[in-house]
Amino acid sequence: MDDALWAVIEPLLPKWPERSPGPRPVDDRRCLQGILFVLYTGITWQQLPLELGFGSGQTCWRRLGRWQEAGVFDQLHRILPAELNAAGKIDWTRACVDASHVKAKKRARRPAPRRSTGARPAASTT
Repeated sequence: MDDALWAVIEPLLPKWPERSPGPRPVDDRRCLQGILFVLYTGITWQQLPLELGFGSGQTCWRRLGRWQEAGVFDQLHRILPAELNAAGKIDWTRACVDASHVKAKKRARRPAPRRSTGARPAASTT
């Protein structure tokens, strides 16, 4: 990850308490690189190699959850596209909307009631 991208992401990350119990936490930048490595390669969190220096898969997974709860990725999703658009680097003719980012209508019409498939008495023929 280059320094320019990190300069955008770092201020969004929640700060660690001054005196947190336990060992010193893995650097946020290295942890983010571990998260991106897992997402890019498709390996499981348990398979993240410690030799790469990203911390354990469990550490990266917990940090991902912490950042998600803090709304980091929602903020990033607003900031990065705006910066790319301002730089003219987004081709909006190829854009699509993902349903996970579109709010559902409130008070939408209810679907028609389903017809019963249960047994009913036959119509009289007399």
